[in-house]
Amino acid sequence: MNTQKTIKESAMLRNQITEGVIWQQLLLFFFPILFGTFFQQLYNTVDAVIVGQFVGKEALAAVGGTTGTLINLFVGFFIGLSSGATVTISQFYGARQAKQVSRAVHTAIAFSIVLGAAMMAIGLIGAPYALRAMGTPENIMGHALSYIQIYFIGIIGNLIYNMGAGILRAVGDSKRPLYFLIASCFTNILLDILLVVHLHMGVAGAAIATIVSQAVSAVLVLVVLTKTTESYKLVFRLLRLDLSMIKRIVQVGFPAGLQSVMYNASNVIIQSSVNLLGTDTIAAWTAYGKIDSVYWMILSAFGISITTFVGQNYGANKPDRVKKGVRVCLSLASAATVALSVLLYFFGYYIFCLFTKDAAVLDKGMEILHFLVPTFITYVVIEIYSGALRGTGDCWIPMLLTCLGVCVLRVVWILAAVPFHRTIKMIIFSYPLTWSVTTVLFFIYFHFFSMLGKRGRATVDIHDA
Repeated sequence: MNTQKTIKESAMLRNQITEGVIWQQLLLFFFPILFGTFFQQLYNTVDAVIVGQFVGKEALAAVGGTTGTLINLFVGFFIGLSSGATVTISQFYGARQAKQVSRAVHTAIAFSIVLGAAMMAIGLIGAPYALRAMGTPENIMGHALSYIQIYFIGIIGNLIYNMGAGILRAVGDSKRPLYFLIASCFTNILLDILLVVHLHMGVAGAAIATIVSQAVSAVLVLVVLTKTTESYKLVFRLLRLDLSMIKRIVQVGFPAGLQSVMYNASNVIIQSSVNLLGTDTIAAWTAYGKIDSVYWMILSAFGISITTFVGQNYGANKPDRVKKGVRVCLSLASAATVALSVLLYFFGYYIFCLFTKDAAVLDKGMEILHFLVPTFITYVVIEIYSGALRGTGDCWIPMLLTCLGVCVLRVVWILAAVPFHRTIKMIIFSYPLTWSVTTVLFFIYFHFFSMLGKRGRATVDIHDA
């Protein structure tokens, strides 16, 4: 009893998310997440750079374009689901319910292992059919199949890391997930150089480097969870699928997971349209995807920050602080978007040159970049508002708004408009079009219908699961 009381008091002393200056707390939480996301993204970026330079543009197109879209479909769904665990744990932690925190942690890790095994089986069996259904060119198919099947063999490590990192962020620790990603990223770089450059293993070497480095990050996060003395301590013998806790996690996380699936399903359709434009365009689109991932890392970090910030303050029954935090985060994200858009627009060419020296690929890549980068600002409201709403457990309406405004409209555009003028600009116009429409939908819902937008104090009801 005394030990548990000490743990709770220690958590109270160190939990500055519910007490400190809002913009400072958001940025202190944001930067470790940003750098962590950066190093996580660096896995595939390093793979793309090395295979693009040392294997060829066909390998570049395989590693990033078609395979990346399919991998994101699965991993994105899981990360969406894991956000349910993050929100649940952050609310229990903010409400200082140590027993429920422990139940949620053990259920979350067990859930990761089970779901990872299922994804591995589905990926290994279904990858050839999915690649062919997307119209993957034959000169890319061999590279793509090799990369994606090896990736799915090691996907459990990826899921364990993401869930474990989400647990640590839920309790306010965004630094150690960053340290683990730095270690695993350097592991990936060293293995890429060894396996691809020196041992000439091609895309298979890049895939092996990726899954080994992800396993490193998984082991590190598990070590931290097992060594802590706080309420989120992981004890392997206590791992089990607590059905009531799974229900709570899924209720919060499933809308985000489904939203991610819809996003990536629409991207699969876009990638299929891009595949019809030839290898140069596929390679350019792949390289562009690595470049603009910098922006999505920044927006994602702001989204995760506001979700955790809102979750803990919501659990601590501080609605005024929640609302002010949303406004501050929106301002910070908008400023970062404008700054990065200007930087990429004028200096993006030099980043493209890291991936390839092929003139045709570079020309097509700059055409894509100059068209899309100025439209990034139209997405900011979607990420921040949906992240804030998710922190309160309001997930279904934001998911429906995103699915209709972004995913469904994007598919309609690709199927109805693109066939009449099949160019890369016509295809990618679907992005700013759908972002703008969805931003309007989110603004209306957030300010006129959601709990966060309504006047007066919001009440908090954290029930035992």
